[in-house]
Amino acid sequence: MSDHDILFTPVQLGRLALRNRIVMAPMTRNRAEADGTPNALMAEHYGQRADAGLIVAEGTWPEAEGQAYCRQPGIATAAQVRGWQRVTDAVHARGGTIVLQIMHSGRIGSRHIKPAGVRTVAPSAVQARGQVWTDAAGMQDFDAPEELSADEVRAAIAGHAAAAQRAIDAGFDGVELHGTSGYLSMQFLSSATNQRSDVYGGDARGRVRFAVECLQAMAGAIGAGRVGLRLNPGNTYNDTADEDSGATHAELMRQAGGLDLAYLHVMRAADPRLDAFALARAHFGPRLILNDGFDAVSARAALHAGEGQAISFARHFVGNPDLVERLRRGLPLARFDRKTLYTPGAAGYTDYPLAQQPLQPA
Repeated sequence: MSDHDILFTPVQLGRLALRNRIVMAPMTRNRAEADGTPNALMAEHYGQRADAGLIVAEGTWPEAEGQAYCRQPGIATAAQVRGWQRVTDAVHARGGTIVLQIMHSGRIGSRHIKPAGVRTVAPSAVQARGQVWTDAAGMQDFDAPEELSADEVRAAIAGHAAAAQRAIDAGFDGVELHGTSGYLSMQFLSSATNQRSDVYGGDARGRVRFAVECLQAMAGAIGAGRVGLRLNPGNTYNDTADEDSGATHAELMRQAGGLDLAYLHVMRAADPRLDAFALARAHFGPRLILNDGFDAVSARAALHAGEGQAISFARHFVGNPDLVERLRRGLPLARFDRKTLYTPGAAGYTDYPLAQQPLQPA
């Protein structure tokens, strides 16, 4: 590493001060308690990775209707706030910065996962094709959702703001709105899943309204400089599709860009005809965290070219709790075990060795 390695220079994103430009991307790992309360294992996991310039903690439901997966954490109860406080304390003890990704799943989920009587909701009553694992009943089809009324949409927006405040109460430095992967914000964005005729549907301007109003409400609660947004133009995960994803995301980026947010966390588009990074620079501005498929060489090149302000890594952080140090020293990266990505317990979560420890053969 040179003395002026751009990966290790600090950067300010809104009110978030990053000591380096290596970001840990949010990754669902299903290690919370059955009721969504973060535990000591999660505190250990995130604390191990606190050398990152910024950690974006995994997608977390703001209310019970927003839960997608078994053992997915929430930020809806006092116990969950206390559980997350253990996590943020562990990260801050090592000088780290951490934000919480707020993720309302909308139509993605199952009655076998949520408490009895909790609904599955969506912009429109369109059931997602696909299945989800439930600890109670194995693989199950996604629920048929109920369409949110206009008043219920506004309540969900207020729920995002309340969750953002609870995140600050839990010690987080900020929050990130999950706007991709087929969850509620993206369900509003996408023409195939949003068939509304009110102000939250119709053309792209109407379909981005939910995400924009969530961002405004969260910024009103905790300050715009503590709020980020994650987007992935062209994403079709969880049975979402849009008639013109590039144009829809450009409209959202344009409106979000006027809110003075901390950053836009943008993923590389799977469609080679869509340059998500260029789209974000054109319509949001320079405060970009770039994600997907980067290694040390390509990350440095993107930063030197001014394509973004920081680079986030996901899979590399799974098997390398000391990823920052490995990148600093040019050390080889360990592989991770896909079989333990979502299983309970420490295996494949907190037991990956540090570089100075003997590494198991990949």
